[in-house]
Amino acid sequence: MQAILRCVASRFRWRRFSNTLPEPDPAGQGDPIALRNFMHRLLAIMSAVAVVCHVPASAAESPPFAPGAHKLQRGQPNELMVLATPHLRQLPASFDPATLSLLTDRLAQWQPQAVAIEALSGAQCAFMRSYPQRYADSIKSYCWDPAAAKAATGLDVPEATAQAERLLAAWPAAPGPAQRRKLASLFLAGGEPASALVQWLRLPGDERRAGDGLDENLVTILTGLLQRSDEHYRIAAVLAARLGHERMYPMDDHTADSPDADPKAAGAAIAKAWDNRHTAARIERAKALESRLDTAAGVLSMYRAYNARGTAEETFRSDFGAALEEPSPQRFGRGYVAYWETRNLRMASNIRDVMSARPGMRVLVVVGAAHKAYLEAYLDQMHDVRIVATDRVLR
Repeated sequence: MQAILRCVASRFRWRRFSNTLPEPDPAGQGDPIALRNFMHRLLAIMSAVAVVCHVPASAAESPPFAPGAHKLQRGQPNELMVLATPHLRQLPASFDPATLSLLTDRLAQWQPQAVAIEALSGAQCAFMRSYPQRYADSIKSYCWDPAAAKAATGLDVPEATAQAERLLAAWPAAPGPAQRRKLASLFLAGGEPASALVQWLRLPGDERRAGDGLDENLVTILTGLLQRSDEHYRIAAVLAARLGHERMYPMDDHTADSPDADPKAAGAAIAKAWDNRHTAARIERAKALESRLDTAAGVLSMYRAYNARGTAEETFRSDFGAALEEPSPQRFGRGYVAYWETRNLRMASNIRDVMSARPGMRVLVVVGAAHKAYLEAYLDQMHDVRIVATDRVLR
């Protein structure tokens, strides 16, 4: 209140304020209507003064609303664990994906009921293909090509996706091999190869063959997916199949992508910002971790390091914080950070959407390491999401 009165004295003429006072009552009897109107005007003035004078909320009214402070009170909350991972394709060529076994065992012990991955949905890629003027580069980099599956099934992405959803809605407790092959073909035609691989892995070995929508070309594609050094297939799909899941949940989002007006200058400015001691420290730490990947214990140790609490701060200082302050006249770094924040917010909304189908579920997100802290921070604001630290699983 003192802060407001000081501001009134300095910013407003008393005469203007005094005009809002009720007229004196000569008979000494208060006019309740006038008094009520005065109080309404006074409250309006105080609110305006608080804005103009930048008075802290605690001095003028209640604190700002904090969604994360209002969590579900009754029932089982949704639980979310975000596993930060290096992109396996960027590890040394000597890396053997078989050494992921101990990590997969630990994740399976947590018993997630859904696994989300840093991949684009077939539906989003279909949208991006309709807008090549903006998304041509993103399509090449992030979208799986469903052309072979369309040739085999005769279905485009929307048709295949709709059929897959109808099948899942009436999915039996014990589907036969033909049903799994059919669903795998629909997932491929719908542009979601990780979900197709889950169905493929759930087939007995002698049933992994062509038929029911899968031709020999698609069988070759599915067999090849499991040979790729990619966390979507080597970690997430293997885990989902092991736990009896029927599909994966792509949650990445690249709708914020757009071509830079001057990509060469933008790249140079951001690369200069990245050239700092924090980046050097991250590179040295990664090299040390990657030198011990010949055992499952060494791989688990790497994942503990990538998911450690202090990692996010160093990543920020190395990458996004450095870019935020880079001094180019075009403010390339600020544009890059805007893209990064927008992408993570949309990823977070996709993850939150996964939980809407079955409230009270456990969701594991397997995502590139730099996303972890952003997704946890954004999703921790949700009323019905409880963040589960990876420490208890990876210890």
